[in-house]
Amino acid sequence: MHFNYNNLWKLLIDKKMNKQDLRKLTGISSASIAKLGKGENVNTEMLLRICKALNVGINDIMDTVEDDEES
Repeated sequence: MHFNYNNLWKLLIDKKMNKQDLRKLTGISSASIAKLGKGENVNTEMLLRICKALNVGINDIMDTVEDDEES
């Protein structure tokens, strides 16, 4: 199982924002935004900062996805 941040990207589109706007609003580094874009692990403090800045809950920016079973 892994995390998926597609909800965050959809939310940004709905708010007419891009990743650069998110970075400026939250103070999160470009490297961390890139990690989110790649679906990599990030710390919970960063996720909380995003939630506070966008005034949303954690489920509004991420969800979990089952890993595909390898044959």
